[in-house]
Amino acid sequence: MSTPLSPEELARYERQTILPELGVQGQSRLKEAKVLCVGAGGLGSPLATYLVAAGIGTLGIIDDDTVELNNLHRQPLHYSMDVGRPKLESAGEKLYAMNPNVRLQLHPERLTSKNALRVIEQYDIVADGTDNFAARFLVNDACVMLQKPNVHAAIFRFQGQLSVFDSTRGPCYRCLFPEPPPPGSAPSCAEAGVLGVVPGIAGTLQATEIIKLITGIGEPLIGRLLLFDLLENRFKDVSIPKNPDCPMCSANATITSLKDYSEHCGVSRPENEPLAEISARELFEIIESGGPRPVLVDVREPVEVIASRLPHRHHIPLGSFADRLNEIERD
Repeated sequence: MSTPLSPEELARYERQTILPELGVQGQSRLKEAKVLCVGAGGLGSPLATYLVAAGIGTLGIIDDDTVELNNLHRQPLHYSMDVGRPKLESAGEKLYAMNPNVRLQLHPERLTSKNALRVIEQYDIVADGTDNFAARFLVNDACVMLQKPNVHAAIFRFQGQLSVFDSTRGPCYRCLFPEPPPPGSAPSCAEAGVLGVVPGIAGTLQATEIIKLITGIGEPLIGRLLLFDLLENRFKDVSIPKNPDCPMCSANATITSLKDYSEHCGVSRPENEPLAEISARELFEIIESGGPRPVLVDVREPVEVIASRLPHRHHIPLGSFADRLNEIERD
């Protein structure tokens, strides 16, 4: 028996429920559904916005990051006044104001091999809004183990990709990418850049796929990878076959437990270990102290250096850093 809708909900979702493919029954299914969004950033912002607006019953969000100024051009859930706040706090505030009928479950932590199964098992569908390969493989593996659909999206510069990985009906992420790439082989958005609307489009498409899975309408992107390029304004999809030798979802699977892939993807910092940082004032005092001068490497891209230049530094953009290590004094 479907969950009944209140008079306020019937009025709120009227333009959806008059769609014959959806109807009141489809809206009731949305109200009953539980979706987890991994990340509250570029993909998570439009994804969460449209799921909440559409009337999803329970939306979980897991993220341990804070809002930075350079997030704002592509993460419209966060405003200028939110810089420095936890993303979950900022996102939760906006989403609740948007639709108080939706139950928000906020997980202020990073998804790891230790908590992934505990968190994901609470939900019907997982939306992968992460921005690195380590997290994508972790999300995939946990979803396969728990037999949960994984609605995946990824972005790069002017391009995006989207698929639904459901190992009970089709391939998983490892059928497409069996192993994480070697460190440094794939630049991040911080290194290569991204047009702000690209994650908006990808995240909105993710929300659409989730609504289709919940309500049973349309043809979900299971076994297909949707690719788009906004510079050419072209969309195409390619078939993804289920790999009979997939290390994760095949009958002969070799992966039986979760693993954190940070070292494979170039992030070797142990969990919960803080980054070693100093302030600009501390750096100035070290330089002016008269002692041994530190080797200062500026890894910003050229357009960022224009804003402020640092004295006595090597300038090696992060995108070419691995290829230019020989320029730094070995001693």
